[in-house]
Amino acid sequence: MIHIVVDGNKMEVSAGTSLLAACLANNIYIPNLCYMEAADQAAASCRLCFVEVAGLDHPVTACAVVVSEGMQVRTDTEAVRRLQRAGLRLLLSVHDIDCRNCPANKQCELQNIARFLKVALKAKQYEVILKQPAVDHSHKQIDYYPNRCVLCGRCIAVCQNHNDQPFLAFANRGFNTIISSFGQESVSDDCRDCQACVAACPVAAIIAKR
Repeated sequence: MIHIVVDGNKMEVSAGTSLLAACLANNIYIPNLCYMEAADQAAASCRLCFVEVAGLDHPVTACAVVVSEGMQVRTDTEAVRRLQRAGLRLLLSVHDIDCRNCPANKQCELQNIARFLKVALKAKQYEVILKQPAVDHSHKQIDYYPNRCVLCGRCIAVCQNHNDQPFLAFANRGFNTIISSFGQESVSDDCRDCQACVAACPVAAIIAKR
């Protein structure tokens, strides 16, 4: 077992555990969107789980750090919160804020993080940039809403775990990045019986066709 100190709290955690997993397991919340307990390695894509670790000269993402003996961590410093709020506001600048009509309303991880960080969902710092079309209906079993998507990669990870190879993947770059099935018609029947990606999505960006 490894002994660490987080925000003044002493913890005993298993060797090889990520710092984010260790904190969450000990009821210390760190904002995150891409973390999944069953994932083999951290996606580190949402850039929200910043913490400060003694001995390092800048904040690091907790999901990509493995605990070590004697590690001392702070999760609530001014620098950490500044990075987290900036990351969240960037996410919101490409997000369609229509909570009332979203299936994830009141169960949405983005809402939870915004509440925790005290950030308004309709951020005014950045111009809002939305993608077209607003809904991708090309898949036979699921609909994809790119302007809800936070590009956390959970859907890709669970698809990989269920099928040994992902039927979903990131496509394009920058602000144009989306989740794509690349029109794989041959997997439609498998997707109908699985739909793990729908359950994994934290923001209802992927939903089952009615």
